Amino acid sequence: MRKSIPSLRGPAIVLAVLAFVFLMAPEFYTNHSVLLTMMTFMGLAQGLNLLYGFTGYLPFGYVGFFGTGAYATSLLVTFTGLPILVCVLGGGLAAALIALILGPLLRLSGAYFSIANLAASQIIYFIVANEDLKSITGGPYGIKIEQVYAPHASYLTMLALLLVVTALAAYFRLSRFGLGLKAMNQDPVSAAFAGVNVVRERLIVWLVSAAMAGMIGGTYAWDLSVFYPSAVFTLQISVFAIVFALFGGVGTVIGPLLGAAVLYMLYDGIGVSAPQYFELIYGALIVGLVLFLPNGLMSLLTRRRINVL
Repeated sequence: MRKSIPSLRGPAIVLAVLAFVFLMAPEFYTNHSVLLTMMTFMGLAQGLNLLYGFTGYLPFGYVGFFGTGAYATSLLVTFTGLPILVCVLGGGLAAALIALILGPLLRLSGAYFSIANLAASQIIYFIVANEDLKSITGGPYGIKIEQVYAPHASYLTMLALLLVVTALAAYFRLSRFGLGLKAMNQDPVSAAFAGVNVVRERLIVWLVSAAMAGMIGGTYAWDLSVFYPSAVFTLQISVFAIVFALFGGVGTVIGPLLGAAVLYMLYDGIGVSAPQYFELIYGALIVGLVLFLPNGLMSLLTRRRINVL
């Protein structure tokens, strides 16, 4: 029992700092949209980290789960009248159901998996945006759930989801389950001989990662209240989540959070007002990362033998 306490101290500190920062942030920075969007990308980067950082599967179509959660939540609000938090949970379950249907994609590897996952996300987008379904999904004209608009509640819900997905990343990093995932990532055949149920554990991570993206998407839709399919199925969401996670360092707890915070603040600072300079700086950062820090910012600490999450 004593041995487990030190291992929990680090994650507890990370969660406490994360909660404190975003609970206090509105007191000093009043732009609600920026803060919530930053938490959204931090959560997505961390959710993608659960899959890619611990199993090696890179989902180019991760936005498909995000968009599915957004629309499932909105449709539950529109047609059932259930409490909004139940609808957000339903968005996560819908995303997990899609992931279960797409489970056979896990038989693929490398670029084949990434491309197939990307294609699946685009299929979902075209189904949702189909004009023939405008009576249900709103088609290309979007969907409205203004009746549940509550910016403070959606902000706290997004923060709660960010804490949950970060806690999951810490569990994956410190538990026997996580060690099995790392072994499976390095050599699935040897991991299977060592007693790791490769198929089951891979599927569990796939479903958990999808469910987190779905609930984050549902909360994002709740905050927007009015949105079009292109807003929640744009491939830019997947690209940002991947780049943010890689920039900070996948397979860690703090890395995706750090990468998302740094790059999103850079984007918010100059990406809107001066996009031409942002693209130049952004491109230079990515090139520098690939050349000098292929394992992300967190590798700077590990090189100095500093033990971090």
